[in-house]
Amino acid sequence: MPGQQHEVNFRFLAQPTDVNFGGKVHGGMAMKWIDQAGYACAVAWSGAYCVTASVSGIQFVAPILIGDLVTVRARLIHTGRSSMHMAVDVLARDLRKDEHRLATSCVMVFVALDSPDGKPTPVPAWEPRDDNERQLQAQARRLMDLSKEMEQLIDTRAVADE
Repeated sequence: MPGQQHEVNFRFLAQPTDVNFGGKVHGGMAMKWIDQAGYACAVAWSGAYCVTASVSGIQFVAPILIGDLVTVRARLIHTGRSSMHMAVDVLARDLRKDEHRLATSCVMVFVALDSPDGKPTPVPAWEPRDDNERQLQAQARRLMDLSKEMEQLIDTRAVADE
């Protein structure tokens, strides 16, 4: 039911097929997990097909190793007319030592569409419930402003290079 579920958690074990030659999970694999969890959260909130519009501030903080229990947590932190901003964290846990660590973190923006090849469609409004959620929403708004500034720089530079 749209407008109800604002958080999604994926849990699984990091496998040998997920790692690079150094024995650590590929950054690209972590990004795939982030996109999947963000998508699931966006669809659960909107009740519509969604596409990734942007990923901001991705930080690879600590490695994920084979056998780590991985939790990918996506939670809604802001809605626009058809957009949804998600804070996504990837947490790793060494089950032998019961050590938890933040491995990766970012903010994503998804847009709800009326069909897979369609146009943006409205999403239910989300309101923060506590101070932590209000701070996350404020951060999402700052990232929106920064993205708009970056778009202007990119457009200006592209025209200047021609």
